[in-house]
Amino acid sequence: MKVVALISGGKDSCYSMMQCVVEGHEIVALANLRPEGKDELDSYMYQTVGHHAVEFYADAMGLPLYRRLIKGSSVAVAKDYEPHKGDEVEDLYELLKYVKEKVEFDGVASGAILSDYQRVRVENVCARLAVTSFSFLWRRDQSNLLAEMIESGVEAIVIKVAAMGLDPRKHLGKRIDEIYPYMIKMQDKYGLNVCGEGGEYETFTIDCPLFEKRIIIDHTELVIHSDDAFAPVGYLNLKEAHLEEKPGVSDFSQKERLKGVPVLRSLDTISQIVETVSSEITSSSTCCAPEEESLWSLRPIDPGLKPDPGPEYCKDGAGNFSVSGLLAFKSPSGLKASVGELMDKLKCEQPSLVSSCCVTFRVD
Repeated sequence: MKVVALISGGKDSCYSMMQCVVEGHEIVALANLRPEGKDELDSYMYQTVGHHAVEFYADAMGLPLYRRLIKGSSVAVAKDYEPHKGDEVEDLYELLKYVKEKVEFDGVASGAILSDYQRVRVENVCARLAVTSFSFLWRRDQSNLLAEMIESGVEAIVIKVAAMGLDPRKHLGKRIDEIYPYMIKMQDKYGLNVCGEGGEYETFTIDCPLFEKRIIIDHTELVIHSDDAFAPVGYLNLKEAHLEEKPGVSDFSQKERLKGVPVLRSLDTISQIVETVSSEITSSSTCCAPEEESLWSLRPIDPGLKPDPGPEYCKDGAGNFSVSGLLAFKSPSGLKASVGELMDKLKCEQPSLVSSCCVTFRVD
């Protein structure tokens, strides 16, 4: 699909673009909402700190960037969202509606990880525009996800902190690879979200493998919003910046730029989950009742073939996943429990990929 990426300048929206590309999609434009006349806006929906430097993303990515002022506020705050005049969500709708008049696209990518509030509203806007919402980072384990971003070459700096254990004068300006070990400690000590999904910190991405040019921050301004003794709040104003060429990158397609980059695809994630569930189910056979020890296979086994290699998974052109080779105990509840456990785990760990499920099987 041709996809418009919602960007804030942060690491999550940047890595979401990378996920889109490895899944076979093409980023055709960027979209951003920004406040008017202020450094930051108190918004339930959008990261706005760092918005002064978002304009550099167009040249860094070699793509058109469409921006709109945030005129609304958080008015309709119920769990489900319906269009509401004056709500900031309508600014997103108007922005993407305008982009649709300029660029052909059928998907929108966002960096939502944990907030149902954000995900539901982005999905509402996409449904009204008849395009698909992609949230490839949704409900990913945050410790693993941040490590994956770092390993995949996302270089982002911390530009806001607002949590116990984080100090504006100490942590602002640090790269995410520098702050990662500390965030793991703070997660254990205070329960902080490693990716900052509780508003603990915000970032600005200065480089990633998709960028044709690197963003160099020349001058920043430290702003202390609250000098609380336990959880001080502060941010960096990105006052001056410039772009630095990355020779040869623009000659490659988006997909080629990510060749060899260890971005975890959705199929990889599902494979890991299936292997874990299958292993847990199989290993539990030692404590089953005698009548449950016989196994059923969800895939026909030919006695003349080599021993069963275990679960197999594939993804077709329509994005549908198929899993075969699971083992279940031959009991009234064994097969149902095995498949049910797999689906529960998939929905828990990758709900963005499992919206509905149809299970078919053959028993031998």
